[in-house]
Amino acid sequence: MKLYEKIKNKEEKISVIGLGYVGLPLAIAFAKRTDVIGIDHNKNKIKKYHDGIDVTGEVGDKSIKETSAVLTNDESKIREAKFHIVAVPTPINGDKTPNLDPVVSATTTVGRNLTKGSIVVFESTVYPGVTEEVCVPILEKESGLKYGEDFKVGYSPERINPGDKVNTLEKIVKIVSGMDDETLEDVAKVYELIIEAGVHRAESIKVAEAAKVIENSQRDINIAFMNELSQIFNMMNIDTKAVLEAAGTKWNFLNFTPGLVGGHCIGVDPYYFVYKAEQLGYHSQIILSGRKINDNMGKYVAENTVKTLIKADKKIKDAKVVVLGITFKENCPDVRNTRVIDIINELKEYGIDITVVDPLADKEEVFEEYGLELKPINEIKNMDAVVIAVPHNEFQKISLGDIKKLYWNHKPVLIDVKGMLDKKSAEDMNYLYWRL
Repeated sequence: MKLYEKIKNKEEKISVIGLGYVGLPLAIAFAKRTDVIGIDHNKNKIKKYHDGIDVTGEVGDKSIKETSAVLTNDESKIREAKFHIVAVPTPINGDKTPNLDPVVSATTTVGRNLTKGSIVVFESTVYPGVTEEVCVPILEKESGLKYGEDFKVGYSPERINPGDKVNTLEKIVKIVSGMDDETLEDVAKVYELIIEAGVHRAESIKVAEAAKVIENSQRDINIAFMNELSQIFNMMNIDTKAVLEAAGTKWNFLNFTPGLVGGHCIGVDPYYFVYKAEQLGYHSQIILSGRKINDNMGKYVAENTVKTLIKADKKIKDAKVVVLGITFKENCPDVRNTRVIDIINELKEYGIDITVVDPLADKEEVFEEYGLELKPINEIKNMDAVVIAVPHNEFQKISLGDIKKLYWNHKPVLIDVKGMLDKKSAEDMNYLYWRL
């Protein structure tokens, strides 16, 4: 009997290693169809899950409380499963090179608990070749088992869009791949248990790895184009949003907008791709140019905040500015690799006093990661400028009139990074308004 059949019949289990924004939804979804063990080394995270708290905001507290999945930090539980999914983050180092430490660590953990007849599937975003050239040797070394005979591997890149309640895990086509045809079919059939949109069988593991990194590289480049346009239009005193609305009336105009590009995918994946290309002697021209533009947008927003403060005759040093939003994107609690921090750090360089408000972000995580203390919005007053960095739904409920209560005098400076508010209404209320 194939492994897929045994999993479907609950004769074998699935283990998910890494219970974050990718792994948790997988564990919860698979647990509705079969037996699942979820592993994460973070004891505090596991405790919150046991308390029925979804720290990712992806599946909801109710799903956590009701799931049959066993969520634990006991790695020995991996031995009870035969189908293993590695879903850990792949960040970058300070020099923009890939940091494979989380993948290596997770692979080592799986390897020392691997049993014969297992399939290991990697979901972490990597450059082409990592699964077979980096991970497989670790699995062999740690397990003492032989690749292709005692265990097999596959790759199925995650496509989770954090905070998106429409394009959820089950509704996104899943790319799957395997080391051979038999593995590919087992991997495909297992994912078909939960993926309503269906699966795409890639012809090789490297093809699947490459598909993932170029998906986000393409998006990164398109956003970089918008960011470059916004800088040019700003010099021309033309409103970028108005231009995009006009251009968007054409059926084939791509609907991208300027903004900060952070998080653990779009702001990271292109560096994995160009790293591998450079190893082969090719220096990226388009991809790295896009990355350079997007990496500098936080500084650009800060500079325009200062310029707008000057227009309002505000003293720059010791000016009080509140930043609304610290997460990497709207309606998502994830603060990893957020580029809002670039705005904050740049403003601090001018001696500006910064206060940060974000009802979605975890206070402890923000303080630990960035040394910032989050404040509730009802404590904010006497500001010189308000920077709406992340347009959470909760911020969109705040009226222009309510925002005015955050300032101490006339000439209120309002920086609306992603154009959440109506520009004309803001200007009619005498805001000094600026947006990308």
